[in-house]
Amino acid sequence: MQILDKLDLETKADAIVDKLHGYLDDGKKIFATCSFQSQSLPLLHMISRVNRDIPVYYTNTGFLFPETIQFADRLGDELGLNIIRLRPEVPKIQQMDNAGRFFYTSDPDHCCYLNKVAPLEPILMAHDIWINGIRADQSSVRAGMAEEEEASFNCRRYHPMLNWDTRMVYYYRKVHDLPEHPLEAKGYMSIGCEPCTSMAFGEGNERNSRWFGMNKTECGLNTTLLTDKAS
Repeated sequence: MQILDKLDLETKADAIVDKLHGYLDDGKKIFATCSFQSQSLPLLHMISRVNRDIPVYYTNTGFLFPETIQFADRLGDELGLNIIRLRPEVPKIQQMDNAGRFFYTSDPDHCCYLNKVAPLEPILMAHDIWINGIRADQSSVRAGMAEEEEASFNCRRYHPMLNWDTRMVYYYRKVHDLPEHPLEAKGYMSIGCEPCTSMAFGEGNERNSRWFGMNKTECGLNTTLLTDKAS
């Protein structure tokens, strides 16, 4: 196993910071999305080094763990970030099938569209660059992505963390004394909406605990909004 080098890691981080500065210098309107997990911290820290006015969006779906919302508020205060909370337009009472079940049980893709994808579409329309913290080691879908990808509504995605791994994320957090999501110590390694998140188990990538028992690994932000289908 290769030993992590602090100087090398900081060099990689500096390159990301320079890239973000370059977008701003070119007059691009940029924004970030974040799930506010422990793995999100390095990128948030880098954004705070560039410009703390860069908007960082997340959607309070109504199904998030309370700990995640509290963690987002804490990080906004500690890093001085411009965190913006979105909300779905469709009320929960209209997110049920004919049997009275929430869509997350019977049609999770539609649930993700209503609660994750649709709220973000107007944000893409208003920006040029979407900073997205996916990593290739998280899933096979993400492993097939490039550092930059075309997204919907003529927006372009930038994946600065694509070639980082869990060891690099952990080491960066320790070097910069960045906190841990409170649920991680309880065995949650990939944290999304509460009904669709389980504790980590077995082998494989960290997202195995999401949508357990379903043929699903992504919420749609990294599939539906990946290519320009809306222009």
